[in-house]
Amino acid sequence: MPRVISSFPLFPALLFTLIAGAAGAGEPLLLQTAQIKALGIETAVVGQAEAQRPGVYPAHVLVPSEQMRVIAAPVAGMLEMLAVAPGASVKKGQVLARLASPQALELQRDALQAGSQSALLQQSLKRDEQLFAEGLIAESRLQATRAAASQAAAQASERRQGLTLAGIAPGKLGASLALTAPIDGVVLEQGGQLGQRVEASAMIYRIAKLTPLWLEIQAPLEVAAGLKEGMTIKLADRDISGKLITIGRAVDTASQTILLRAEVDKGADALHAGQVVEVAITTPVGQHQRLPAAALARHDGKTYVFVQTAADDNGVRFAARTVRIVSQGGDSVVLDGVNAGERLAVRGVSGLKAMLTGIGSE
Repeated sequence: MPRVISSFPLFPALLFTLIAGAAGAGEPLLLQTAQIKALGIETAVVGQAEAQRPGVYPAHVLVPSEQMRVIAAPVAGMLEMLAVAPGASVKKGQVLARLASPQALELQRDALQAGSQSALLQQSLKRDEQLFAEGLIAESRLQATRAAASQAAAQASERRQGLTLAGIAPGKLGASLALTAPIDGVVLEQGGQLGQRVEASAMIYRIAKLTPLWLEIQAPLEVAAGLKEGMTIKLADRDISGKLITIGRAVDTASQTILLRAEVDKGADALHAGQVVEVAITTPVGQHQRLPAAALARHDGKTYVFVQTAADDNGVRFAARTVRIVSQGGDSVVLDGVNAGERLAVRGVSGLKAMLTGIGSE
């Protein structure tokens, strides 16, 4: 049975001393209304405030890296045709620009010459193999022809690969080089102007597939501690939601926040890359809960909270419960061991601690 502490018209300091040893370890603490008032004990319902006022945090809209492509000049030249402008939708294989390039002509010429030389030496090799079989030439000549043919074939292959990397079709010499879209997408940026001379690897267009998009959010450490990958993240001012795919492991030293990344599929067409939006995040019920740091009591290496278990005509009962601190920042903590909807003491906890531990008793 809980120990009942009589309510005498004592000063708060004397009252504190008397009640300090009144409850045995493990027993509920029973206080009268006057005692609660004297000790300044206040209570609050866990998770209630957060459920009514979810945190709102800024987020940047980004295009996932794997959905972006850069159309660059494979060789130096002059832009003689630009077919699209920023904002235009393009299809895979569509010609976006044409580049007049003497260097491209040189690569085509070298590839044709290397191919012709390789074919010629292959014919010589077949002839010398036949002559050697008939005993008309020495083996050393056959080996020299075989080595020359192998070297020519390797050089021809190298030239063809150079054409492929430059996006130039092998075969005949062409007047200009066509730059095509590697994916279906939207043109985000144009890096060159008609008639401009550009160097090799200069960006001509940047295109991207815009579904899905990413939201990158900087959230406080205590908020991130209560989240799990796969949960829903909602925009604060519109009916668009996404799925949380990444919870960062590094804390920004300046802001003490953690990077969260959510993926938005449905509704992504209403967002724009580079846009700043706001997302509303509420720590899920039944997981870690956020409380004022003043609600904690520490003793013998353990951390406690005081849960109100009953309130009736006999008084108000509080039970001490051991909890685990998940994270702490400022004047709030995130705990494991309490549930949403429970009522806890959030002020005047020192008096309850004294009753629990016997501090001040004789």
